[in-house]
Amino acid sequence: MEQMETLTQIAEFRSSPKLMEKLYEYSIIKSYPSGYVILDENASIRSIPIVSKGSIKVIRTEEDGREILLYYIKAGESCIMSFLGGIHNETSKVKAEVEEDAEILFLPLEKVTLFIKEHPEWLNYIFRLYHKRFEELLEMVNDIAFKKMDERLLDLLQKKQALTKNTQLQITHEQLANELGTAREVVSRLLKQLEKEGVVQLGRNKIILM
Repeated sequence: MEQMETLTQIAEFRSSPKLMEKLYEYSIIKSYPSGYVILDENASIRSIPIVSKGSIKVIRTEEDGREILLYYIKAGESCIMSFLGGIHNETSKVKAEVEEDAEILFLPLEKVTLFIKEHPEWLNYIFRLYHKRFEELLEMVNDIAFKKMDERLLDLLQKKQALTKNTQLQITHEQLANELGTAREVVSRLLKQLEKEGVVQLGRNKIILM
C-alpha cells in the first residue's frame, strides 16, 4: 500500500513495526479532494489525522472573517494542534483544509493516549512534530513582523511549489489573500508587479513560477 510505504519512511514508525501495525489496526482511512475541510474551528476533536498522501493546510480565522495560513501538514505528518486540543478535551482552534488530494488516517483519541503509554517512539514522533510546528510558527511571526507583503507572497508561492513539486499553481488571488491575511486587491497588484519583473506568469486561476 502506498500510504504504508510513506509512513515507513518516518524514523519512529520504521523502528517500531508493532506501532505501525496498531496504527493501521485502530485508524480509519479516508480520502478527500482538494478544498475539503476535514476540521473546522470550534469543532469537537475525536481523532487526530495522520496524512499518508497529499497535504493539508492549517488556517486560523479572525473575528472579522480574515484568515491566515499557519502551516502545512505533509505526508507522514500529523496535526499537533488537533493532538493538543484532543488530549485536553478542547474544541479545535484552527481549520484544517485539504491542499492536495489527500489520504488520511484518523486515530481515535483513546488510542492516541494508549500509544503514549505503550510506545516511546510515538511520543518521539509527537515531540518532533511539535518542535517543527513551533519553528514554523516562529518563522510566520517573523515574516509578519519584518517582511514586506511582496516578500511574503513570493515565499508562499515558493512553498506551494515545493509542496506540489510543480511550477504551475492552480490557485486564485482570493485564496492567496486569505492565506496571507490581506486583501485580494493587494495580492493582485503584487502579482502584476512580479509578472512585470519576470518572476511569475499569470493565467486564469493559475500562476506559473518562472
